[in-house]
Amino acid sequence: MPVESNYLSRRSFLYGSALLAGTATLAACSSGGGGGGGSAASGQDAAKGSVTKPLPVPTKLSEAPALRGKGLPALAKRLPENPYVVPHRWVKRGKYGGKLYMITFSSQGTAKASSNKEFFYGHSLVRWLNDGLDLGPGLVEKWSSNADASKWTLHFRKGLKWSDGQPWTTADILFWWEDMVLPGHFAQTVPDDCRSGTGSLVKMKAVDESTLELNFDAPAPLLADRLATYVNGGDGSNGAIWMLPSHYVKQFHPKYNKKVPKNWDTVGGLWEQKADWARNPDCPTMTGFMTKSFDNNKGVTFERNPYYWCVTKEGDQLPYLDEIEIDTLQDAQVGKLRVQQGKVDFCMGYFNQIDVSDVSTMMQARQKAGTEVLLWDSGSGTGPVFFLNYDHPDPQLRKLFREPKFRQAISHALDRKTALKALFFQQGELTTGTLSPKAKEYHADATGKAAYKNWRDSYVEHDPAKAKKLLAELGLKDADGDGFVELPNGKKLTVSIDYSADIAQTYAAFDDQLVADCKKIGLRMRRNPISPQSYGDMWTAGKLMAHTNWECSDAPNHLVRAPWLVPLESSRWSPLEGAYYTTIGTPNEHAEKNVDPWKRTPPRIAPEPGGPIEALQKLYSKALLESDELKRTQYVFEMVKIHAQQGPFFMGSVANFPQVVVLKKDLQNVPRKENLAQGGFVNPWNHPTPAVYDPETFFWADPSTHTT
Repeated sequence: MPVESNYLSRRSFLYGSALLAGTATLAACSSGGGGGGGSAASGQDAAKGSVTKPLPVPTKLSEAPALRGKGLPALAKRLPENPYVVPHRWVKRGKYGGKLYMITFSSQGTAKASSNKEFFYGHSLVRWLNDGLDLGPGLVEKWSSNADASKWTLHFRKGLKWSDGQPWTTADILFWWEDMVLPGHFAQTVPDDCRSGTGSLVKMKAVDESTLELNFDAPAPLLADRLATYVNGGDGSNGAIWMLPSHYVKQFHPKYNKKVPKNWDTVGGLWEQKADWARNPDCPTMTGFMTKSFDNNKGVTFERNPYYWCVTKEGDQLPYLDEIEIDTLQDAQVGKLRVQQGKVDFCMGYFNQIDVSDVSTMMQARQKAGTEVLLWDSGSGTGPVFFLNYDHPDPQLRKLFREPKFRQAISHALDRKTALKALFFQQGELTTGTLSPKAKEYHADATGKAAYKNWRDSYVEHDPAKAKKLLAELGLKDADGDGFVELPNGKKLTVSIDYSADIAQTYAAFDDQLVADCKKIGLRMRRNPISPQSYGDMWTAGKLMAHTNWECSDAPNHLVRAPWLVPLESSRWSPLEGAYYTTIGTPNEHAEKNVDPWKRTPPRIAPEPGGPIEALQKLYSKALLESDELKRTQYVFEMVKIHAQQGPFFMGSVANFPQVVVLKKDLQNVPRKENLAQGGFVNPWNHPTPAVYDPETFFWADPSTHTT
């Protein structure tokens, strides 16, 4: 039978048996994704979170007074037939007007400040609700699938319009897919959303202007979840683009304009700039705010989109604010000073290197600055994380780094209690390092809770004696008496902690502690700064030894974005084996067999037969084809077990520490931790915060005092 939904509960699952006794056996049943879902307040305070059934369309509509007299069509004609009604329980009716001033830290200019887009969820087809526990509609009003999830039908809201008033249609998706992605233009790659469980590409068909049919050659059960991830749109740096205003951007495409040069998609970034609504004020958008002005050195200003398709339950078209101005800063200390001086209206510490170590200073300044300091849960599964290059080019080091005992020795050497006290002021929980503790698999019943605890605690204990013993068992001994172990052949061993030079202070302090803790067990480590511009490329090429200045928080479930759990690409702990996975089923899988793996294009190597990565990738591939969510979760727990027994493949420190939010006291509709279903879920980019909380509802108690 087909499954149809306009809301899906992420908590309607029951699990049986125990992971610790072996492979988890899952019992009971799921809702199957049927419409209606459970209440977001199930087992929780009813005042928390967001409702999980669509609110009725208001009978009376209101618009911002500033839009009147501008020659716009009537509001009812600017909105779709059924606008999205914001479902958050904490939202109250606001006032129109005023400007919001913010800052963002970026060492590479405004264009690279992806955090700017984290405020705008308007391009999302489906939306996360209740800190990732639920799925709700977005641009897609309803969706359905057949029994094995190989065929999906997306019903978009009828009457949607771009910010310039032109109709939005499924042709805007097909233009992106057929004229940009499939030919590989604009450096477009196929998003996971558009692949089946076998990796084959979807076939898209526009049934009509508001209905899209997606046909896969095999089950694609994660589609709805994946459509909710990231903010999407723009230049594709924060999620798939998924749609483009074809009526505008066709003029820059040689298929539609013969005057456009053949190398249009590679020269000077012209297309990238023209098609990015967040950089080009002329490019239409579906977000609540559209770009008014852009300066790569200074920042960006956004203004109200008069055609935004979202309203409040009272019928007020959003957004309430007239403008948002975001200044780009290359010095995080300058940003902190501005916040303390009350010059910033709303500040996400996550984007500005402001963390719990700054709370005391922010609290002391709040009376004079007129600010309030909030703490939302980060949802991080690791805090500052450390991992070795599992695919290091040196065969002797690669063999050592692949030894679980070596990684376990480092983990046992790390004094996480000191990190908890010194870096996080006793906020958060000690962890070996896992995916996010907010992940829905961990919250269904005792099985999920046991799986999380087993992984979290597997190598968390600070035990230098055990660490030394593990090193000795690997033949690592201090033969020359200098206090540091050498390799079994007598060669000096130094683990280089390679890090991006624009690292945040908290991560730098964690690295310093790791170096000091490992020195106590006789393992020499040294920090090695790398240019931010080249760091990523060097890592994906397998050239670096160890990675830091990152953290793992991916969720809301393990499979929707799984590269921390399973090497699926080249940016994490197994860069070459991850890159190999991306070539499976393509001509590159068997190409360049006689070329050194680190010199291949891209650098890649097949997993070791019988090794943990081969096992993880096989389980993941099975999960992608499994339409039964209970069985998919069984595969997840088997993968978690591999991490708990053969890891840690990445080492965490403190999980779910708080993230700092500073705002002016008279800014309204900003949720507090107690309003949120899981206390907040800030860190994962695939659960875009604060976009999921609809900043378009923010308003000033007195807008007339915030006009400049």
